[in-house]
Amino acid sequence: MAGPWTGVDEALIDDLLARMTLAEKVGQCVQPANLDPVADHDRIAAGAVGSALYASGPLGGAERDAGMDASPVEACQRIARTQSRLGIPLVFGRDVIHGHRTVCPIPLGLAATWDEDLVGAVCELAAAEAVEDGVGWTFAPMVDISEDPRWGRVAEGFGEAPALSGRLAAAAVEGFQRHVAATAKHFVGYGLASGGRDYDTVQVGENTLRNLHLRPFRAAVDAGVAAVMAAFNDVDGVPMHAHRRLIREVLKQEWGFDGVVVSDWAGVAQLVDHGVAADLRDAARQAMLAGVDVDMASDAYADHLAGLVEDGDVPLDLLDDAVRR
Repeated sequence: MAGPWTGVDEALIDDLLARMTLAEKVGQCVQPANLDPVADHDRIAAGAVGSALYASGPLGGAERDAGMDASPVEACQRIARTQSRLGIPLVFGRDVIHGHRTVCPIPLGLAATWDEDLVGAVCELAAAEAVEDGVGWTFAPMVDISEDPRWGRVAEGFGEAPALSGRLAAAAVEGFQRHVAATAKHFVGYGLASGGRDYDTVQVGENTLRNLHLRPFRAAVDAGVAAVMAAFNDVDGVPMHAHRRLIREVLKQEWGFDGVVVSDWAGVAQLVDHGVAADLRDAARQAMLAGVDVDMASDAYADHLAGLVEDGDVPLDLLDDAVRR
């Protein structure tokens, strides 16, 4: 795998897992948005948070430039490293897509060049700038194949050709992962939403799914992508955040993906809105069984995952696998 994940210390991971409490394990699967070192001090110190999404606002450079002691990211990281029981550092994520401080053409524009080296260079530059601000994880590249130009997120992807999208996805992963973890999103079929309407339902046969929409994701996985993000849509009536066949069976087992599957923003909680989960507890159960390792911007795992394990509704080995990833 490209980037700073080469040579992972498996013995250290085994040791940490053996020493973690159930609450600390759950914490590694919880990703809130815009952590604050004052308001969120206690949950960081308790190991109740494993990563954080910074959707907007300052990260690090502006505060240092202004002479401040630490940015919110740096202050939160200090709490995790020095005050939590195991000292496990936080991972900070952000949508670093086609630039961080230096802004480059949008992914669709980059795709028009058919230049893998250029895409890799742009992603490496963005990642190098982001890591200086404490970002260790980007939620890119987006490799959804869209068949309807009315869909509002076409600009974030590499176009409608799965072979080209896959080659550029691999180049983006390799560029990003010289400095940060990359995420292939949105798994899967998000760009196939009915009528070009975001979040809408997806009807797709196995042949089309395999040969078009899964193809760029497979290229990203083969390139060593560190994470995959689940999509908001359903596929043939099953919401992706509860789609055990596609996430746990195809992505993780068939393809051998050993990285992290992260939800999209509140995607686990939205299983209630889809009508397939009775409440947040049921949503957390379905998502973890399906293979979603990290719950972004939702209280479902934080509030219910420990109880689900204690009650036997979620096997402990599935939680351990998520934490290990």
